[in-house]
Amino acid sequence: MGGTERDELPVLVNEKIDRLLETTSRSFYPTLKYLPKKTRGQIGLLYLLARVADTIADSKVGETSLLSSHLKAYNDAVQGRGEVLPDLSELAELQDNEHEAELLRNVSDVVDGLQVYSPEDQERMLECLDIIVGGQLLDLQRFGPANEGGNISALDNEEELDDYTFRVAGCVGVFWTKMSLAHLMKLPPEEEALFMERGIRFGKALQMINILRDIPEDLRFGRCYIPRASLETIGLKPEDLLDDGNLATFRPLYDRYLDLTNEHLEAATAYIRMIPDTQFRLRASCMLPVLVGQRTVTLLREGNILNSEDRIKVTRDEMKAYARKLLRALLIPGGVNRLLEKNRDK
Repeated sequence: MGGTERDELPVLVNEKIDRLLETTSRSFYPTLKYLPKKTRGQIGLLYLLARVADTIADSKVGETSLLSSHLKAYNDAVQGRGEVLPDLSELAELQDNEHEAELLRNVSDVVDGLQVYSPEDQERMLECLDIIVGGQLLDLQRFGPANEGGNISALDNEEELDDYTFRVAGCVGVFWTKMSLAHLMKLPPEEEALFMERGIRFGKALQMINILRDIPEDLRFGRCYIPRASLETIGLKPEDLLDDGNLATFRPLYDRYLDLTNEHLEAATAYIRMIPDTQFRLRASCMLPVLVGQRTVTLLREGNILNSEDRIKVTRDEMKAYARKLLRALLIPGGVNRLLEKNRDK
């Protein structure tokens, strides 16, 4: 087949699951080549298991009760609490994204992929999936299905925001950390708790970036992750964020959330520094999202983040440039620390 990108990346579980992962993730799949082989498949499979749940929860059709029922039945079956997987074929037919529809049609193959791994790794994957699905079920209860043009609901307070970022991303930091300690590295017992804490904050950083970047799109589907209580302190309601003329009023609160995100990213860089230099693949796989996250925060400080026509994101060319810088940094003593410091949002 010749040296295509697919050929360079070993099969995760089997060719079919590999293809499902490639087609459903624009940015995650290419980064898998940086992951250590001992954990690559488990991380890729967890992504797909969570993506199935995400596709169910984000379906723009159906009643809240129906989507919640499908989501719970799916998770119960995967966790071994239910007998059979739900039939998701009708939901698949209603998807706008054909790749996500294909994922729902082949959900049994994804779930069967769990059997490739040890009971301990299965337990780690299922623990993380359970927390993620719990967060998605809460989302459906708060907001209902993602229907355009409906009323806007918001998180109530900062505690709900922090809980949400843990449930959908911080728990992935827990999973990643447990996998790293089980398969790739050892730390003194007194350092493991700090490593775990920083791993949780790593995940929260990436989710905060998603929240702060996607405000206009979330509002369009009736969801506001900026807490209502925090908006009230500056005299705004969730609906006011639909008008980008309110940017000047919103900006101080928004910048405070960017500062919090930066604090999480600082914890993520400290997390990376705890990884032994010999684990260069693990360091590289952690560094790339941090570099992209740092750059995204800088762009968000400069842009009109309430303008739905001006979605801010790091381009594919920038992603490739970061990958090249990362490879060079890994080859130079002290290069990792210098690259992280140089790329920080100022």
